[in-house]
Amino acid sequence: MVRWYENPAARSWRTTAAPDEVLAFHQSLPSYRPTPLTAVPALASELGVGQVLVKDESQRLGLPAFKALGAWWAIHRAVRDHPGTTELVTATDGNHGRAVARRAAMLGLAAHVFVPDVVGEVAVEAIRSEGATVTVVADSYDAAVAEAAAYAAGDRLLIQDSAWPGYEVIPRHIVDGYSTLFREIEVRPELVVVPMGVGSVAQAAVTHYRSGSAAPALLGVEPASASCITTSLLADELVSVPTGATVMAGLNCGTPSSLAWPVLRSGLDYSVTVEDDAALQAVDDLKAAGISSGPSGAATLAAVRAARDRLDLTTDSTVVLISTEAACG
Repeated sequence: MVRWYENPAARSWRTTAAPDEVLAFHQSLPSYRPTPLTAVPALASELGVGQVLVKDESQRLGLPAFKALGAWWAIHRAVRDHPGTTELVTATDGNHGRAVARRAAMLGLAAHVFVPDVVGEVAVEAIRSEGATVTVVADSYDAAVAEAAAYAAGDRLLIQDSAWPGYEVIPRHIVDGYSTLFREIEVRPELVVVPMGVGSVAQAAVTHYRSGSAAPALLGVEPASASCITTSLLADELVSVPTGATVMAGLNCGTPSSLAWPVLRSGLDYSVTVEDDAALQAVDDLKAAGISSGPSGAATLAAVRAARDRLDLTTDSTVVLISTEAACG
């Protein structure tokens, strides 16, 4: 069943943009290239809009997802602020952990990554291939985060993309790192659709579009089986939800980030939940358009399909879908 939330006041909310130095850092990396913004006319026709543009994050800084943008900027800041660091620690549903492990290896640091047991073996082996130690936690993503935080206590550095009271500096850097993705989008869309796990990339979208001259509607999407943000928005308070298995592994999170929550409550126009079959259909349809996307990234297409009748879009509207990851395998 689709769950729906809307905030008519969202576009009037204003905030402060991420620092300009974030983009400068990314541009200084030898592997940096802006990712494509690909038009898909068939989807524009289906949805009755002028353009559907897919921000394709299937190849970002040599990795198959956008996560390195946040992780590498946060590591850059954190290592500078904590000289003598020898080990980076994180919990992950897959792509964030691999990005942390890759950067650790580049800097000559050890990495230890905790993953919940619902993460597939392909994703686990991809993290190990970066030289990281991987611990599989026989529980949820939230439990893996708790174990990572406990392990990191002391002289290890936790690089987590979710915040909670008392742990917010590094997650803020991660969200700032994601701003580069949105700075690369030079069109002025009427709607931008973003995936939501703990809410960090959606927070980055809201921060970017509520701090500049463009003010598109922003639609967040999450799995029906892990709808912590939609549930929180409908309750008007941050709440945790139980999670189960979903093909949208990168969005399988039970607790919103404490940093993302107030930003999304104030500046996100819409939130919708989608089922696994809708995400898998979107994977196939993006593949047919020549775009490699996993279910967590393709969920944005599933979202605009589920919400189309509720959205104020016309035959002149431009819709941007953020596809955050490549297809697996």
